[in-house]
Formats: sequence, structure tokens, C-alpha cells
Amino acid sequence: MAYEISRTEVWSGELADQPGALAGKLEALERAGANLDFVIVRPLASPSGGAMAAGVLFVAPLVGSEQQRAAEEAGLRRSVGMHVLRLIGPDRPGLGAAIARHLASAGLNIAGLSAAAIDERCIFYLRFTSEEDVRRAAQVLTGALGA
Repeated sequence: MAYEISRTEVWSGELADQPGALAGKLEALERAGANLDFVIVRPLASPSGGAMAAGVLFVAPLVGSEQQRAAEEAGLRRSVGMHVLRLIGPDRPGLGAAIARHLASAGLNIAGLSAAAIDERCIFYLRFTSEEDVRRAAQVLTGALGA
């Protein structure tokens, strides 16, 4: 089985640190028909070093204007500065290291990475510093892994 390698957009927004905040945003996307394969919540550090007052929610993919409109109404925005490549396919031992090595050998720096594997399938979200790097990474990985 080949790998699906594609550029994708990540959406993000502030998330209040209170019960139900995450559920509200995800339910809004669900009502619009979103089928997310990427959801991450990270805390925002307090300037004073105290307890977190809010977090940041990242989601992908959002397909079509209805899902994007729902995201905007829920306070999410397309993350303009995030240049992301999505890779889905069969998992195998050492795949993450192979991906990192192929990209490094091509002079590409991975600015961020989220990955998971379930059974024999995996998904990677690789962040780069530019759209040009996303394009080059897709070429490198397509040649190295097949697509």
C-alpha cells in the first residue's frame, strides 16, 4: 500500500481553560460535517509563570466552506504561518527515523511534528518554514516512500 502525501491546512484558536470549552468547539465542527484526523490542545504559558489561563487548539482537516465557516464562528482561524505536509499510510518500525533522515539529507528542516500509529496505519503532520519546503518535502518523500 502506498502513502498518501499531501499539503494540508491547520486551523487554530484560543481555548478557554474551563470545562466544556473544547467540547463546544469540536461540536461546532462536527455539526458542519468535519471528520478531523488531527486535534491537539496545548497550554498557553502564563506571562507571570502562574497557572494556565487558556490554551491553543489545532485541528485539521477542514473541507469546504461550511466547515471553514463553522471553524471561524467557533473562533478558529487558518494558521497562515503553518506550512504542513500530511502523510498517511502503512506503519513500520523505523518509519519516523527514515522520514527524518530523507528530509535531512535533502537539506529540509522539520519545524514541527505530530504523528500517531494505530494497528498497521500511521499519520504524520510535518511542519516546515515555507510552502517551498512543503513542496520539496512532498517530492522527497514521494520518491523515497512511494505515493
